Amino acid sequence: MTQTERIRHMEKILNEASAAVRALSQSLGQYEALLPAIEELSAYYESPLWRQDFEDDCAGRLPKDLKRGVLSEDAVYNLLSDLQALREQYGLKKTI
Repeated sequence: MTQTERIRHMEKILNEASAAVRALSQSLGQYEALLPAIEELSAYYESPLWRQDFEDDCAGRLPKDLKRGVLSEDAVYNLLSDLQALREQYGLKKTI
């Protein structure tokens, strides 16, 4: 590798790494800002209120046009499981 090639190569690494660090920093900031809401969602999912909402949905008592992804048994569970895996792998905060 010539000197010029080396400098170009290292410049590329610098630019890519800088962009990745900026994106990661922004994502971690968003994650930290969402921690209270994530805790609220988790508490709801584990509460009798979620079960009641789920049962009312199954019984057709909720508006047909209501978005109800939060009532799917897998969506919230998968989100919380994915978050737990990320926390374990990267040492992310669980709470504020």
